[in-house]
Amino acid sequence: GRANCGKSTLFNAVLGKKDLLRTSKKAGCTQTLNFFTVGAHPGSVVLVDAPGYGARGRPEWGSLFDSYLATRKQLKRVYILFNGKHLLNSADVQMLAHLSETLMTEDGVQPFTLQAVITKADCIPDKSLGQVIPQIRKQIWEAAPLCLPPIVTSAAMRPMFGIDAVRANIAEACGLGLLKK
Repeated sequence: GRANCGKSTLFNAVLGKKDLLRTSKKAGCTQTLNFFTVGAHPGSVVLVDAPGYGARGRPEWGSLFDSYLATRKQLKRVYILFNGKHLLNSADVQMLAHLSETLMTEDGVQPFTLQAVITKADCIPDKSLGQVIPQIRKQIWEAAPLCLPPIVTSAAMRPMFGIDAVRANIAEACGLGLLKK
């Protein structure tokens, strides 16, 4: 997702850890690919946190991410996050289009699936919720028809919502039972 869309906060919530990944109001804290093993040793799943793209992203981060996508044969699913407080911007649309192109290989084999996640849904005003989420869904589908329908989340609300759906989605993508926090 774009810088400051809530990637690290969502990651912490999915893993059931409050401070595993550094979170900040300032964008751009994540500057490398960070790998996290989930499950008993040696770990059944490896989750990877990537730097954000967009105005605060850096070109070398894009190259790092593209290289990872091209060479990681075990990759099952890529999650792209969107801040629910904002509709998609041109950087989001470009990233979705780029990932869609990566999904369409010449031999017809899809190397991984693409899953959208809408974060910070608790920040969408109640009166706008019925319009904003469908509009974001439509923008995602128009930019990347192969993208799976978005999971709507909030890691800040108590109780949080959508987190168990993300965990179940990860487990399903990897062919496992439900991931436990």
